[in-house]
Amino acid sequence: MNHPTRLTFACCASLMVLSLIASAAGATPKLLDDYSDPTRNKNGVDRLLFNDKTAGSQSHATVTCTNGVLHVKGDLVPGRGVPAFISQVSLLSPDGKPQDLTGCQGVRLRVKVLRGILCVQVGTAAVTNFDYHTGTPIAGKRGEFQEVKIPFKEMKRSWSEQTPLQLKTITSINLVSFGMVKDAFAYEVDDLGFY
Repeated sequence: MNHPTRLTFACCASLMVLSLIASAAGATPKLLDDYSDPTRNKNGVDRLLFNDKTAGSQSHATVTCTNGVLHVKGDLVPGRGVPAFISQVSLLSPDGKPQDLTGCQGVRLRVKVLRGILCVQVGTAAVTNFDYHTGTPIAGKRGEFQEVKIPFKEMKRSWSEQTPLQLKTITSINLVSFGMVKDAFAYEVDDLGFY
């Protein structure tokens, strides 16, 4: 075997390895949930609903999923001196382990906000006090489905020191309704993923 052939073989092998690494890095699915299954997202993980009862509030919600649309509605009931919240959580993996989303720019969803405040929050293993990176409240035409994109770089933590969102540690995408006064909220989602 002469040297040019070895060099060609080494170059081809290197390109194949780089190609495999690049395809593995881009393996994150762009669609997290299309709500075609009434209880599980596209990763086969049950959707979760967290409320504020352990924080001293009494909020409650009902969640249904029909014809490919998630329907969430309820009442925010804050406790004395604490905010009210309801969080609909979609884990990225069945075991809750972090996923690498470095190939994505942000979260996208088709949503219809009917009442109240709704934000998108990114849960990460890097944040241990639940002050996850959150986008600004979703604005737009009430009562109409709209395509919303929330860039990762614009998401902020609420009360903690601002830290960069570590895209290699993403565990969930959370849809959060919240408030400081008693109020009703309602929204519908027919698509949730990344761009």
